[in-house]
Amino acid sequence: MIFGFFRRHKDTSVRTTYERIVAQARLPVFYEHYGIPDTSEGRFEMIVLHAFCVFQRLSGEDKASRKFAQAVFDYFFQDMDQSMRELGIGDEGVRKRVRVMVESFYGRTTSYMQALENRDDLALGDAFMRNIYGNDGEVVAIKALVHYMHDVVDGLAAMPTSEILAGDVQFVAPKTELIRENASDG
Repeated sequence: MIFGFFRRHKDTSVRTTYERIVAQARLPVFYEHYGIPDTSEGRFEMIVLHAFCVFQRLSGEDKASRKFAQAVFDYFFQDMDQSMRELGIGDEGVRKRVRVMVESFYGRTTSYMQALENRDDLALGDAFMRNIYGNDGEVVAIKALVHYMHDVVDGLAAMPTSEILAGDVQFVAPKTELIRENASDG
């Protein structure tokens, strides 16, 4: 009985963390000011970006934190699977699409991790241009997204791990000032 309580609590924290990632990724500011394409692909890319930031934060922690991150990852792709099924996509189509999404996730997060580890904002911007903007983004918006990612990573680093594991993930608010300032400079 007691183990069921703890498992439900963990499941609730996993779901809450995922829901907060999705809520942040869906903020209109990304699509209205940062120039992210307001498409299913653009929204997927923003979920990947925010999930990556959470996973990156938990990667250096203990085994329980890494297991929690894996559970959020699994929940993410179960949600993608369920969403496609609700759209009427069959089993084989869902399997293929989820496989492509998982490969995309790993490719993107590898690029993001390398750029962050190397403190290479140009490489991070290039990864955003390729993956999020489809080679059609404005430099000002891309630079603002690079700054935003750094702010998110720093904000999550300042959060106690226990809060993240409890599902109390807090993301920084996206800034539009950088976009306006850089646009007026150009």
